[in-house]
Amino acid sequence: MDFELTDEQTMLSETVTRLVAESYDFQQREHALRSDTGWSREAYASFAEMGLLGLPFAEEDGGIGGGGVEMMLVMEAVGRGLMVEPFFATVVLAGGVLRRAASAAQRAAILPGVIAGDTILALAHSEPGLPRHSLDARVVARHTGDGWTLDGHKIAVIHGQSADHLVVSALSDAGVSLFLVERDAPGVTISAARGYDGIPIASLALADVGLPASALIGSDGEGAAILERVFEEANAALVAEAVGAMAETFDVTLDYLKTRQQFGTAIGSFQALQHRAVEMLMQLELSRSMAILAAVSLDIDPGQRARNVSAAKALIGKSGRIIGQEAVQMHGAIGITSEYKVGHAFKRLTAIDALLGDRDFHISRLVALRGVYPAAA
Repeated sequence: MDFELTDEQTMLSETVTRLVAESYDFQQREHALRSDTGWSREAYASFAEMGLLGLPFAEEDGGIGGGGVEMMLVMEAVGRGLMVEPFFATVVLAGGVLRRAASAAQRAAILPGVIAGDTILALAHSEPGLPRHSLDARVVARHTGDGWTLDGHKIAVIHGQSADHLVVSALSDAGVSLFLVERDAPGVTISAARGYDGIPIASLALADVGLPASALIGSDGEGAAILERVFEEANAALVAEAVGAMAETFDVTLDYLKTRQQFGTAIGSFQALQHRAVEMLMQLELSRSMAILAAVSLDIDPGQRARNVSAAKALIGKSGRIIGQEAVQMHGAIGITSEYKVGHAFKRLTAIDALLGDRDFHISRLVALRGVYPAAA
C-alpha cells in the first residue's frame, strides 16, 4: 500500500506520541487505576488542551473535522501508553453516535463540554445474554405522553460510572432506538466495576426512567443502523490502539532481550529467541498495515468498508495474542507480575479482541461478505 502521512498528520503523530511518552508513564497509569474513578482528569485535560477531544467532530460543532487517519494516529499513541482515560468511550463511541445522528440542539448542548474535557460520555448498549457485537437491544422504550419511558439493564458500560450523559439503546415499537439519558435522572442506578484489563466499566439499571421527546437521538427505530456505522469507526480505532500496545510490548521485550544476561551473555544473542522476536515484528507490521487499511476505508462504499474493517479486526485478534504470549514467555515470570507493563498490555490486547466482535465473529462476517475482495458475480 502506497501510504504517506501529510505534513499535518506527521506533526499530529509526533505531538501526541511525545505527549503520552513524556506525561504518561507506567507508574502514572497505575496511580490513575488506583484512584476512585480509575483514570486521571489531569491526563485527560492534556488531551483537551491539545484539541484532541475535538478531533472527529465537525468544525461547525467546535471540532477539527479529522478523519480516520487522524484518529488512527491518536489511538496508536493511546495504545502505546496503555491509557485508561475515557477518550474511546467519550469521543469515539458515544461521541460517534452524537456526531452521526444527534440533532443540532443536542450537539450544541453537549459537544462543547466534550471537546473541552469537562463532559464525559458513555455508550450503554451491551446487555446480559447478548454478544458484544450485537446490534439488538432488550431494554424497553415505551411512548408515554409526549416522551419516553425506559426499563431494563445494561452491562459493561465503559466509563459508565464517570459519565455525565449516557447514550442508551432501547427497543421501541419501531426497532432499536437511541436516547440521551442524564446520569442522575430518576430511576437510573449505576454500579461501578472494573474490566479484567483494569478499564472502569459499569452496570446500568433503568427503572421507569422518564425522558422528554427531545432525548431521542436520530429517528425512532434508526438505532441499529447508527450503531453499525459507529462500531465500524470504533473497531478501526481499536485496531490502531492495539497496534500501539503491540509496538510498546515489542519494544519492551526487545530491550529485555538485549539486557537480560544468562550464561554470561545477553539472551537476545540466542538464535531461537531472535526468531521469536522476528515473528513478533512481522505480526506488528502486518497489524500496522491493516490499521492503515481500516482507517482509510471509513469513507468508502459500505460493502468494502465492512470487509476491510472486519479483516483488520480479525488480524489484530490473532497478532495481539501472538505478540502478548511471546512477550510474556520470553520475559518469564516477570511478564505476568502486576508491576510490569507487559502483562497489562497483554490484558488490554485481549480485551480489544473481545470488544465489538472478536476474531471469530469478524472472520464469520468476512465469509458472509464473500471475502475481502469478492469475485465478480
